[in-house]
Amino acid sequence: MIDDVSAPHQPAAWHDQPWPRALFTAIQFLTRLPVPGGLTRDLTTFPADIRRGLIFFPLIGALVGGLTASALVLLEIVLPWPVAVIAALAVEARLTGAFHEDAVADFCDALGGGWTREQVLEIMKDSRVGSYGALGLGLGVALRASGLVALSSLSQAVVVLVVAGGIGRLVILFVMALVPPIAGRDGLSKDVGQQAGWGKVLAGLALVSPVLILGASVDHAAMIGTTVVLAVFLAWYRAMLLRRLGGVTGDCLGFSAYAGIVVTTLAFARNT
Repeated sequence: MIDDVSAPHQPAAWHDQPWPRALFTAIQFLTRLPVPGGLTRDLTTFPADIRRGLIFFPLIGALVGGLTASALVLLEIVLPWPVAVIAALAVEARLTGAFHEDAVADFCDALGGGWTREQVLEIMKDSRVGSYGALGLGLGVALRASGLVALSSLSQAVVVLVVAGGIGRLVILFVMALVPPIAGRDGLSKDVGQQAGWGKVLAGLALVSPVLILGASVDHAAMIGTTVVLAVFLAWYRAMLLRRLGGVTGDCLGFSAYAGIVVTTLAFARNT
């Protein structure tokens, strides 16, 4: 008779440890960037992974901004400046799967076309884009592109893309901490629930602080202006979401991120 000897315990791969897994889960959620080959999204652990990974959202946003800035540097060599800016934003949309842009369209369609709470939520679930969504998304992208075009130099545009990317995803954490999720809705707001509190906001703020310091060193007035405008936006946004929906959805979070990106970009463009 052969003794039943258990196989020796194999330590988990480095990328399957809790914090690396949380980081790569957040990258998978926000972008289309590749992650280590052994790591695939496990739906059984996804809620816990993404809750832990929320603190990386602003840092990932800055990374996306950095990659977009790199594309802009290369495109500016062969294209006129306005065309290079638009092409770089197209590259970013490919990097993120137009994640936040899709949310902007859905949010504008829902809030523009829905009168009751039920109508707003139903429209938000519809994948089709209506006139409000097309107009809202078009204006949002146009404001961002024109703000970048108005900047005085390529180096300033590089900084703004990185800083705005970080701030936009930081706004997501603030909205999560300020507004409860709507019960029964699928998506990020359901998966993180009320566990996305102020501790997550502070951790995300700490991780992205070098990016914010960079922005302040380039134009401290723009960073102050961004902070003031976004504080007003968050107060209004919280009141509006509670009044109209009674909570927050994933599309609401995505819209807030893009609003943060646009506000930051325009703040830097104001004096150029």
